[in-house]
Amino acid sequence: MNIYLIGFRGTGKTTVGRLLAKYLEREFIDADDYLEKKIGKTIKQIFQEGGEGLFRDMEGEVIRELSGMEDKIVAAGGGAVLREKNVRNMKRNGLVILLEADAHTIHDRLQRDPRSHTQRPNLTNLDSLNEIIHLLEYRRPYYEKAADHRIDTTTISPAEAVKAILSIYKSRSKNRPG
Repeated sequence: MNIYLIGFRGTGKTTVGRLLAKYLEREFIDADDYLEKKIGKTIKQIFQEGGEGLFRDMEGEVIRELSGMEDKIVAAGGGAVLREKNVRNMKRNGLVILLEADAHTIHDRLQRDPRSHTQRPNLTNLDSLNEIIHLLEYRRPYYEKAADHRIDTTTISPAEAVKAILSIYKSRSKNRPG
């Protein structure tokens, strides 16, 4: 069974995913990095050249590919849940954990992440904090529908988030048939 981490950028999917993979001795895959390596372009370039629609198509193909793998820890892109097919593919062979944080915490984390500015596209015409607030509100029902479990990372460390995921995972594995 794979473990998929979903949520808005800046909620800790990559940091928590790497720690979790190390603990479980599994491969960690960041779906956005996987896509960039596969295509040879940054997500920002894909958006600039083909728009969000093209990016979401490519993202869907990556999620489908990753869902065919076993025992991976996958950080899905923040908007992967916007397409029902992606959610179905993740749930087909995995546990889907939503990492959440409040808008101000996400904004602060993204301001400290140099990659945010160079490789991630703006998705609205709003300033960065208001874009986060707007997109969190818009995506909330998608995240909630997709998630098997939710963990708020606003005030906990990545190690504490990993501990919470391990507890969920162990409980889930124990109750799995066969």
